[in-house]
Amino acid sequence: MIKDIRIHKIKEYIITHKSVSLDELMHVFKVSKNTIRRDVQELVDKGNFKKVYGGVTVNDEKRTGLESFHDRQVRNQSKKEMIGQTAATYINDEDIIFVDSGTTTIELINYINNKHITVITNNLDFIVRALPYENLTIITAGGTLERKTNSFGILKYMDILNAYNINKAFMASTGVSLSNGVTNASPLESELKSAIVNRSSEVFLLIDHDKFDKYGLMTYCQLNQSDYIITDKMPDDEYQDYAKKHNIQLVITE
Repeated sequence: MIKDIRIHKIKEYIITHKSVSLDELMHVFKVSKNTIRRDVQELVDKGNFKKVYGGVTVNDEKRTGLESFHDRQVRNQSKKEMIGQTAATYINDEDIIFVDSGTTTIELINYINNKHITVITNNLDFIVRALPYENLTIITAGGTLERKTNSFGILKYMDILNAYNINKAFMASTGVSLSNGVTNASPLESELKSAIVNRSSEVFLLIDHDKFDKYGLMTYCQLNQSDYIITDKMPDDEYQDYAKKHNIQLVITE
């Protein structure tokens, strides 16, 4: 197995199991203890995992779990409103957009309700709040309801997304990092999010500053698949350098 692929699979295995021994990793990936030690050390050096006696575990200081919609909504509320307001300036009449689930993306509704656009969304709260505005054409992604996030997850027919020419996707994230990319805490939503990112002409990532250097259970896209990152505070130099290298526009609301 190619080293980069093996390390990626080891990372996913550790995240899934939270804590594993080196012997277990040797057995699962059929490599020597020296190879596993080198691979694990590489993951540890990136800061997302830490060594324990005889094994490795998830660094819980950076891992973010699945929280209820209400708990996330009240955190950094004013920042999220500013991010939503700024993101709305990129939306024009006749656009076909996707609005992701999330407590930041929901803020878009307050600033686009006078536009004539088509909105595809899995965000239950957005659908409800859009009801009074006949100028907004709402198409629901449907699927399984994730009650903790007030959103729809797994679609029965993922191919339905191919029927829509989405020119702008406004995405949320549990956390982003250079090593893990753009992540999500809900397994139900990850496949849908990945499909939307791959389908959209432009991808806008809406995150407050607390989301940097954090990660959730699953990666749904790499950070360089974003065209814009809209946030409330300039991230560290390494993110600025990464954005410049990959032609990502950092938009700061403050």
